Amino acid sequence: MRTQTFPTDNHMDLQHIRQELKKWYAENKRILPWREISDPYKIWISEIILQQTRVAQGYDYYLRFIEKFPDVQTLAAASEDEVLRCWQGLGYYSRARNLHHAAQQIISDFNGYFPKEYKHVRNLKGIGDYTAAAICSFAYNLPYPVLDGNVFRVLSRLFGIQTPIDTTEGKKEFAQMAQMLMDTEEPAIYNQAIMEFGALQCTPNNAQCVQCPLMETCVATRTNTVNKLPTKATKTKVSDRYFNYLFIRANGYTFLQKRGGNDIWKHLYEFPLIETDALLNSDTLLQHPDFKHYTKQLTKLELVDVSNEVIHVLSHQRIHTRFFSFICSDGEIKTCKKVALNNLERYAVSRLTEKYMEKFMQGCIRFDND
Repeated sequence: MRTQTFPTDNHMDLQHIRQELKKWYAENKRILPWREISDPYKIWISEIILQQTRVAQGYDYYLRFIEKFPDVQTLAAASEDEVLRCWQGLGYYSRARNLHHAAQQIISDFNGYFPKEYKHVRNLKGIGDYTAAAICSFAYNLPYPVLDGNVFRVLSRLFGIQTPIDTTEGKKEFAQMAQMLMDTEEPAIYNQAIMEFGALQCTPNNAQCVQCPLMETCVATRTNTVNKLPTKATKTKVSDRYFNYLFIRANGYTFLQKRGGNDIWKHLYEFPLIETDALLNSDTLLQHPDFKHYTKQLTKLELVDVSNEVIHVLSHQRIHTRFFSFICSDGEIKTCKKVALNNLERYAVSRLTEKYMEKFMQGCIRFDND
C-alpha cells in the first residue's frame, strides 16, 4: 500500500511539481545530440539505443549508427548483418533486429515517412508504451507521459508509492499518476525533465535529496524511505550456462557459425560451440561427441591453447566460457562458414567473442606450437 493518496484534488501541488521539474531541467540538463531536435527517426534511434544502456556508452553508438544509417531508407535497405555489426557491443541484440524490421514497416506501410499518430508508432516492431510516448512527445509535442525506470523512481519516491512496479496493479497505478502529473502544455520539455531528474538528481543510490527542489514535497524524504523505493515483487533469477568455444585456424582461415533459435545473441556469429552442464577441460573436450562431429573433416588438428574460465554476465544469465584454440592443415566444418582471419571484423559477434578476438589480434593468446 502507498503511504499517501495521490493529490488529485490539489492542482497547485501538481503544477508546482511540473514547474520545479522544468526549471531544474533548464538549469541541469545534459547537452546530447538527440535533444533539441524534432526528427522522429533520430529520436527513435536514440531511445532504442538507450534502453538498457547508459548514456555514456550509448552516445558514441548513436553517432556511429546515425552516420551509417542517416535515415529510415538507408536502415531499411541494409542487411540484417550490417545492422547487427553496427550494434555490436551494445547487447540486447533484439533491439537492432526490431529496428531493422520496423524501418521496413515504415517503408511498406507509411511510404517511408515516420508515422505521426501514437497508435501507429506503438504498432512498430520493438516499440512499447514508453518508447511510443517518448517519440510522440519529443518529435510531435503530444501529451503522452513517459514511464521508464527513472520516472518510476521519481514518482514512487515523490508520492510514496510502495506498490511494486513489476506488478499489474503497480503498472496501472504508476500510469495513472504519470497521466495526472503530465504537463499537457509542454509535454516534450516535461517528459525530458522528469527523465533527466531521475537520471541525475533522484538516482538509485546516493540521491541528491538535500539539494532537491522537491524535497519538501517528497513523501520518501519525509518518511526516510528514499532507499527503499521503488519496490519490486520479484527478484531477477540468474541462470548459469557453460559454453565451450572452438577457435580453429586453418591456413589463415577460421570457422564461424550463425546463432539461430529464440536464444541470446540470435543471428550473431560465433565460433563452433559446445554447450555443456559444466565447463570442459582439454581431455573431456577431445572425447565429446560434438567435438568429434565438428572436427571429423579437419586434418592434422592440434590443440595449442586453452583459456581460463571467462564469466560473461547478462541480465538473466551467467555465461561460463572457455575458448579452445586449435590449428589444422585443412578441412571444412559443414555447419560453419570458413572466414579469413583478416575479415573477422566484418561479422557481428557477441561482446564475449569480440573480447577474445581482440586478444588474438593483439597477440595476447599463447600459441606454443604455431
